[in-house]
Amino acid sequence: MANTMGKRREALKAQVERRRYETMTQAAERTQLSVRSIRRYIAEGKLTGYRVGQRTIRLDPDEVDALFTPTTKWSGVA
Repeated sequence: MANTMGKRREALKAQVERRRYETMTQAAERTQLSVRSIRRYIAEGKLTGYRVGQRTIRLDPDEVDALFTPTTKWSGVA
């Protein structure tokens, strides 16, 4: 029984260690977006904000990275 609990604890610890979160400021700096854009993506449902307490929000870096999609066409005005 104790061995099973130890294995579960180790598996949970490994899962938590794999999952890293970042602040909106960290995500903005890393991606060269503004914090305002990050907030807008959360409000639009394009990003999931994970609330920790009443005021703190964290983001999954993999989800932030998924905002970027490869493109070969430019449709902007020069």
